Amino acid sequence: MSASRSDLDRTRPRSRGRRRPDRSEQFFTSALDGAPRWVAGVLSALQGALLSFLVIVLPAIAAYVATSADPSNDGVGWFRSVGVGASIWLLGHGVPVVVGPVSVTIVPLGVTALALFTCYASARRSGLVSWSGYGAGVAAYVVVTVAVAFLAGVSGLGVARAVLGGLAVAGTGTGAGLLARPEAPAWRDLTKPVWGRVPSAIRTGAAAGLLGLALVFVVAAAVTTLWVVAGRATIGDVVRGLGLDAVGGIVLAVAEIAFVPNLVVWATAWLSGSGFSVGSGTHFAPDAVVGGPLPALPLLGALPMPDVVGPATSIIPIVLIGVGAVVGLHVHRRLQATRWWEVLAACGSAALTVGVLLGLLVAAASGSVGPGRLAHVGASAILVGLLVGAGVLCGALLVAVPSEPLVHARVRRLVTHLRRRDVAPEPLVDELVD
Repeated sequence: MSASRSDLDRTRPRSRGRRRPDRSEQFFTSALDGAPRWVAGVLSALQGALLSFLVIVLPAIAAYVATSADPSNDGVGWFRSVGVGASIWLLGHGVPVVVGPVSVTIVPLGVTALALFTCYASARRSGLVSWSGYGAGVAAYVVVTVAVAFLAGVSGLGVARAVLGGLAVAGTGTGAGLLARPEAPAWRDLTKPVWGRVPSAIRTGAAAGLLGLALVFVVAAAVTTLWVVAGRATIGDVVRGLGLDAVGGIVLAVAEIAFVPNLVVWATAWLSGSGFSVGSGTHFAPDAVVGGPLPALPLLGALPMPDVVGPATSIIPIVLIGVGAVVGLHVHRRLQATRWWEVLAACGSAALTVGVLLGLLVAAASGSVGPGRLAHVGASAILVGLLVGAGVLCGALLVAVPSEPLVHARVRRLVTHLRRRDVAPEPLVDELVD
């Protein structure tokens, strides 16, 4: 006898809630009805570029409107303020700004972070998870960057740097935004075909290096906060001395925020012991501070003063060994070594990751900000990368190597072999004597 429909309904498993669409269905569903998949990538890239551009340009226009009645600004059009904002936006993408004989090459990392965030947010909100959407979005962002560079009068090598900066910002921000969408594949699954071919020791060390880099910046941010708190009186005096109105104060605040990440990167150079400079002839390091005439900028009031230098600050670089200890602990927990030397390779990979990435950031946060003395601002990227990498390597080796059983076994075999070499000739000597 056949079962009734009600009996089949009772035996059929019921789904809890609404059926979730299959990942393949989400992957091939366009954000725009009937539009190709790459259109969503182009629109999200244009949205991200426009948002970051307006955040930089609008304060410049506001400053122009607030000072348009000043006789000294007679004959200056509003488009000049747009050009200034566009130059700052391009500077955040690594494109130098040339004003007469003066070339500004330092990258305001706050503008770079803003561009990365707008690309991330736009791709996460309205992007489409597909290679065509990702490629189209990155290409559209690069086209916008090059177009702004041409409108700003950039030519030659500056255009090439606009292309590289656009690729770096859009490639990173858009990629992170697309991977944050619900239908996106996991990062581990996406990179497994390439990353899986890398030896496990190198993979574990690189991941530990990213952790170490994050810890270095946490410590540097704490140091920067202490500098700001200690120099709040100087910062207040500079702000009062400028006598700014509301609009001028907002514009100055935006400009200061754009360079706060640079100050944090300089703090990493301070932690390494090599220090940094803000103008030729100046030097700010844990063991010595050599000051000099500085521009009237409130942010520079947070720089360390000579009275903070002492025996306690001279041993500040030991903090990097503590960071390396955390890295070594991560290597010890994550690495499943099959050979004794793999722990050494993992620690070396971690130190190399920290040193290279930090060196690149220090290079971006350093350069020229004006004529004369201000042509040298920042730190040596190579020296800071080497010192921080060395500190992290020492700390990682101190923790990871002694706790590795394979290393213990290797040391025991080596000691046993050396003892046998010392003891073996004795019977031969006794026999010759007899």
